[in-house]
Amino acid sequence: MSTESDGAPARRSRRRVVIIAVLAVAVVAVVTTVVLWNRSGAHEASTSDAQRRFRESSSTELANPTVLRPAAGVYSYRGTGTESLSLPPKSQTQGPRMPATVTHHANGCWTFRIDYNSAHWQNWNYCPRSGGLVELGGETFERWDFVFTKYDSTSTFTCTPASVVIRSTMQPGEHWQQTCTGTSSGTKGRATTSGPYTFVGTEKLRVGAAAVDAYHFRQVRTMSGNQTGTQTAELWFSVANGLPLRNERKVSVKTDTVVGASTYTETGDFEITSLRPVH
Repeated sequence: MSTESDGAPARRSRRRVVIIAVLAVAVVAVVTTVVLWNRSGAHEASTSDAQRRFRESSSTELANPTVLRPAAGVYSYRGTGTESLSLPPKSQTQGPRMPATVTHHANGCWTFRIDYNSAHWQNWNYCPRSGGLVELGGETFERWDFVFTKYDSTSTFTCTPASVVIRSTMQPGEHWQQTCTGTSSGTKGRATTSGPYTFVGTEKLRVGAAAVDAYHFRQVRTMSGNQTGTQTAELWFSVANGLPLRNERKVSVKTDTVVGASTYTETGDFEITSLRPVH
């Protein structure tokens, strides 16, 4: 005859089996989440995607390509970089392939867009004016994959008055102020980025077998408003047509979110590898 005490060890054994099984499932879930977290996110940008977007655009090659307006098409760039969020903690890499697209507009202005990776691109809108080049503003898009959800952010900035990028005449050490104001999706309010822009001098950059004359500038920006932070950049533009040839930058921006303050940091560079665009 069995007794209540005789069944107690069996019940305890079954409980241990259930607890062990639950723990095993939890460990597997945690490990799977960590693996997916690390694997999710951006990958290298696609040149074929950039070519497809260019062919679908309304850009047409404009006459007079000598006035600080490069030929339209997709250019080849190489670079490295890292972009990170402090909350939630997440990082993704940039490069090494970074296709860039130049599109022309009917008013003589043009847009330069570079794809840092499959989830992050940035563009600048330029216009030749008075023998120089000005920036009207631009956009930045980023996507973050948090496994169970994805977050897209687009920032749109306008420079009023237009920020001078290249002057018709300038001397090394000469500097002037640049100011742009904009908004970012997912955040309320506006942000202003402002600071000095310095002409360092004219230098030679090696692009393949060619030595290309380049204007070298140093940009220092402080961001205020609904986002705060700093940005520093070393920029090189083609003397012949204004095409960006090289870019070295550091960015740190803090944004208040519903779950607390999150700081975005970015360190990266890119450099052109061919002066001949493809379509």
